[in-house]
Amino acid sequence: MSSIRQRTLTLIIGLLLSGLLIISLLNLHDSNHEIAEVYDAQLAQNARLLQGVMRLPMASHEHAELYQAFNKALGEAMPKVDGHPYESKIAFQVWNPQGEVLVKTASAPSFQQPPSTPGFSDVIDLRQRTWRAFLLEDRENNVRIWVGERDDVRSDLVNRIVRHTLWPNVLGSLTLAGLVWLAIGWGLKPLVDMAATLRARHSGSLEPLQMMPLPSELEPMQSALNRMLAQIQDTLGRERRFIADAAHEMRTPLAVLRVHAQNLLEPGSEEERSDSLRHLISGVDRTTRLVNQLLTMARLEPEARIVPGPVINLENTIRDSLAQLTAWLLDKGLELEFEVGPGDYQARLDAGAVTIALHNLLTNAANFSPPKGLITVRLLSEEDHFELSIEDEGPGIDETERDRLFERFYSRKNDQGAGLGLTIVQTIARRLQGQVRLENRPSGGLKAILEMKRT
Repeated sequence: MSSIRQRTLTLIIGLLLSGLLIISLLNLHDSNHEIAEVYDAQLAQNARLLQGVMRLPMASHEHAELYQAFNKALGEAMPKVDGHPYESKIAFQVWNPQGEVLVKTASAPSFQQPPSTPGFSDVIDLRQRTWRAFLLEDRENNVRIWVGERDDVRSDLVNRIVRHTLWPNVLGSLTLAGLVWLAIGWGLKPLVDMAATLRARHSGSLEPLQMMPLPSELEPMQSALNRMLAQIQDTLGRERRFIADAAHEMRTPLAVLRVHAQNLLEPGSEEERSDSLRHLISGVDRTTRLVNQLLTMARLEPEARIVPGPVINLENTIRDSLAQLTAWLLDKGLELEFEVGPGDYQARLDAGAVTIALHNLLTNAANFSPPKGLITVRLLSEEDHFELSIEDEGPGIDETERDRLFERFYSRKNDQGAGLGLTIVQTIARRLQGQVRLENRPSGGLKAILEMKRT
């Protein structure tokens, strides 16, 4: 795509040239019309002046002498010496009723027969030259007065006017185009400076742009670029934190797995080998859970609010998720109850995020429940939010540890946990414009409550 300056200049100069062409055509049309009007008026005026002379009270022989004097004077005209070159292109002649010429200029055209239609007309003489003529009939003196001028006189005058008008317009347009070029360059200078600043930046630089002052049109662009740079910087920071956290948390489980694998290679009793193998399988399971939790945290790390999806039935979503976990809970020797309060559970919520939060809360409840313990899941519909609670019969929590339970990798006396479950739930709660709370039950156990705002 061409540059903004080139596109703008092409458009403006195109409009200027188009306007100049239209104005020139209008000037040509108006000049032709006005010149024709002025010259026609002069032709009619000259004919009537000649008519006035012809009406002077004279005897017949005096009129004849007057005609001879006219012819003699007109024949002596020398336009190149003491007159004007256009004199030879302007003519008049007078006829009597018999068609005899009484007065005639030397430049007057010759006709096969005298014109007979009064008024203005365009005629062609025997030499194929076009004349603009005015014929006046004087019935009082029985004469016809014809006054004409060559058409090229008018054309020459129009051409002179157009030339004298067109060249200043052309020169003025070229000068204006140059000024427009400079004006556009001056107007686009902030954009050129911004482009130069961006090109000069190091490819790895994520520092925000600080170009002040900026035109109002470029301020949103700078703000958008700074937001994008901040998002990129935040994304890279999250990636670095994720890599550091993953490396830190994976180091110990992998070292333990290596120890158990070495024990399998060393000679020993079958019982020791079986014990090392069980520890190895348990370590692989814990490492798998840790990897899954880390990947979940990486997906949920951005603080941006989840974009609401289609309308879902929250009760059905919870029920389907519990159905998937029932077999696992039964295998652990636990019982599960699901209670739903009255109300409408249609809402625009992210079903995947709700499912992840539920699975993490249920996993925590299962890890701390006693054998044959009961886990109760309740779903309530409030005026402006939903409330999902999971109750277990475990030991509960120490009030002094309540805040630390939401820290990354803080595991509360659970060797199988990665310390990320509640952190994930808290992240989801914030993105769902809600919150998560932990409360000790009076009868013993822990109650985790997830609130989700209606949308």
